[in-house]
Order: sequence, then structure tokens, then C-alpha cells
Amino acid sequence: MYDIAVASAPWPALVLARAATEGDLSAARAQMGFSLAWHIIVACLGVGLPALTLLTEWLGIRRNSPALQLLARRWARAMGVLFAVGAVSGTILSFEMGLLWPGLMGRFGQVIGLPFALEGIAFFIEAIFLGIYLYAWDRLPPRRHLLTGIPIVIAGVASAFFVVCANAWMNQPRGFTLRDGKVVHVDPWAAMLNPASPPQTVHMILAAFMVASFLTAAVYAVALLRGRRDAYHKAGFAIPFAVGAVVAPFQIVVGDWAARFLAEFQPAKLAAIEGVYRTGSHVPLTIGGIAVDDRLKYGLEIPNGLSLLVGYRADTVVQGLDQVPRSQWPAVTGVHWAFDLMVGIGFFLLALGLWLLLAWWRTRRSGGELLDRRGSRLLLALVALAGPASVVALESGWTVTELGRQPWIVWGVMSVRDAVNPAPGLMAGLWLVLVVYAAMTVATVYVLRRLARGTAVPVAPQESDVRSYPVV
Repeated sequence: MYDIAVASAPWPALVLARAATEGDLSAARAQMGFSLAWHIIVACLGVGLPALTLLTEWLGIRRNSPALQLLARRWARAMGVLFAVGAVSGTILSFEMGLLWPGLMGRFGQVIGLPFALEGIAFFIEAIFLGIYLYAWDRLPPRRHLLTGIPIVIAGVASAFFVVCANAWMNQPRGFTLRDGKVVHVDPWAAMLNPASPPQTVHMILAAFMVASFLTAAVYAVALLRGRRDAYHKAGFAIPFAVGAVVAPFQIVVGDWAARFLAEFQPAKLAAIEGVYRTGSHVPLTIGGIAVDDRLKYGLEIPNGLSLLVGYRADTVVQGLDQVPRSQWPAVTGVHWAFDLMVGIGFFLLALGLWLLLAWWRTRRSGGELLDRRGSRLLLALVALAGPASVVALESGWTVTELGRQPWIVWGVMSVRDAVNPAPGLMAGLWLVLVVYAAMTVATVYVLRRLARGTAVPVAPQESDVRSYPVV
């Protein structure tokens, strides 16, 4: 019902006076989801690419290899571009937190402000040393220059840690007391270091290294498939792929840890992930399937699989969705498929790493070249596919984390509906953000392609011996 004064007001004033609609809530969720999905890719490259660059530079110095030094130099330029783009998308996200979700930030800002403040400090440290690293490339001795890149890696990992701690708090809120609807007795450290922080932060940081590694390797795998078999492209493929292959088995173990955490602390989310509607023992593990009539149908069931994974016993009791009100059920089909996709891609990447290890072992025994062996083209084609696949797994993992928490924005404390901005017009913001991100995507791809071709900047002194290398 409108007030008489509002009803008689001019049309613009009437629009501004209306409350947010269901469409506005959907627009706010879509805008935040799209912004996070875009930023997380750049953020992962910002965490993983500096480590790859430093590793390559160190190998180039140790082996006195112009190809490796060129590779590190070009990756460093890409780091600078991605850092700038990430700063823009991160700033957009910080504004969206306040503009779209004032209910969350207004009530709990003092609780979760600490990790955001620490992330800001890490961001500035990363920016300072990135500037030094890029500017001092030809102005410092090689080994001293290498040392200036170490704070970039540390600060990038720290930034990811602090931001994910804030998200982990939304899954396991701690460090405050609600009294008459007001937040009292705030303990920011307890809030930041909540039970969800260890599995979520480790899982995210390893995911960042995997995405950066497999995406980078995919670029050079395509070049190798096109016949560019020089030392530059072989190193550009081998170094990041080896890093990704090493990280993959650790990520599988950490993923299992994270799933067991859900069984204890967020059983409703685990029930949605696995499509468990009724509490019981001897619960099967279902791969695929669609939620129909409070059942997960048409999937492949592994008898007792979920009970065995959760408690190592077939009679382990797994809590189902019947233990929570239906209004608090996440979207089972979406969460379940996102989880299956993430796990499936994870094992695909693990298998590629094992293939690389086997091929390397056979090559050492025969004394041949790794990428000249029979079957190398298939391996390269699969690695080219692994780059985009790693991004899909990343986005699927965040879908599970966020969609599986619905309808809560703070688990068990505040719903998404209660946190959204009640003002109208949020749909306009969604369209604006889509236009901005489309422009940033085009600009980023354009600049990175020019950097890859070596046409955007002059050739550096250490690149003079490798001018003839074809580039990606």
C-alpha cells in the first residue's frame, strides 16, 4: 500500500519511493554472481601466475637460458595487466557489497571487517613490489631482481586467504553475539579464523594455482600443436603443466577434507550436493541425476558410497534434507551437478598429471624427447582442453559454495532476502555491470594478445637473442 503523499507524487518520485521487487532481488543476486564469477578467474591468475613467473625466471638464471628469461619477462608483463584489471573488478565488488547488500554490511561489517582490511594491506604490498619487479628488471642484478618478486607471491596468496576467510565466515558465522537483533561482543579474530576457514582457504589457493597453471599450459599446448616446437614454447608448456600436475593430487585430498567438513558443520549443504532427501545409513553415492519429487532420479548410484566416504563405514548415518524446513532447501539439481562437474574435472586433471609422469619416466628410460613421443599430440590436445576445464571446475566449486548456502547469506543467521538493498532499480545496475565487464574482457584480451606478439613494448636486452622465436 502506498502513502497518500506518495500516490499523488510525480512519476519519478513514485519510482524512487517503491520498495525493491522480486526482480530487484534476482538482479542483485545475478549482478553479484556475475561479478564474482568474472573476478575469480583474474584473481586466480593473480595468485598463481607470479609463482610460475618466478620459477621460470629462476630456472632461466640457473640454466642461463634466453628462452626461459624471455618467457618469464612476457609472463611478468601479463601479470601487470591482470593485476590492473583485477584491481578494477575487485573495486566493483567492494562497492557492490555495500550497495547491493546493506543489510549484511550494516549489521555485520564490524564482524567481518578485519579480513577485508588485511586484504587491503596485502593488495598494496603486492602492488608496490609488482611495480618494483617490473621496473627493476634491467636495473638490478638477476638474482636480486628475483628476490623482489617473492613478496608478490606471498601477498597474492595472503589476499586470497583473507578474502576467503570472509566468505568462510558466511558459512560458519562466529565471533559475535546477537542480542535483541543487535551485534555485541565482537571478536574479529574468532570471526576470521572460523571452522570453515582452513578447508575453504586451502581449497581456494590450490585451485588458484591449478587454474593459472593449466590455463597457461593450454596456451602453449595449442602453439605446440601448430608446430612451434622450439625451446620457448616447450618450456611455456612444460613448466606450468608440471606445477598443475603436482598440485592436482593435493587438491583431491583437500576437496575430500572440505566435503567431510560439510558433513559435520553444514549437513544441509552436503545433503543438497549429494541429493540426500532422507536421513539414514547405507546412503548411496549418486553421480548425475535430476531432483524430482524429493528424489534424485536417473543418476548412477554406487551402493553405500556416500556413507563410506563420510564415515568410512557403510552404516554411517548421513543427514538428509528432511531435517531442515523445505523453505531452507538449496536448489538440489544445480548444486549437485556443479559438484559432480567440479569433481569430474578434478580427476580429469589428475589423470593428465599421471599421464605426464608416465611419459616423462618412459622418456628418461629411452633417452628421447617427451613431446616427440607417440601420443604426444593427444596429450597436448587434452591439455589445451584442460585450461578451460579448470576454469569450469573453479566456477562450479564456487557455485556449490554459494548456491549450496541458499537461502542464507549468513548461514542460519540472515537470509539473502533480508540483506538485499530495498531500493528499486537494481536491474539497471545489472545491465550496467554487464556492459562494463564486456568492455573489460575485450580490452584485456586485446592487450594480452599484443603483449604475446611482442608488438606492445620494445624488445628488452635479454630478449635480443630470441627475436626469431615465434610467439603465441
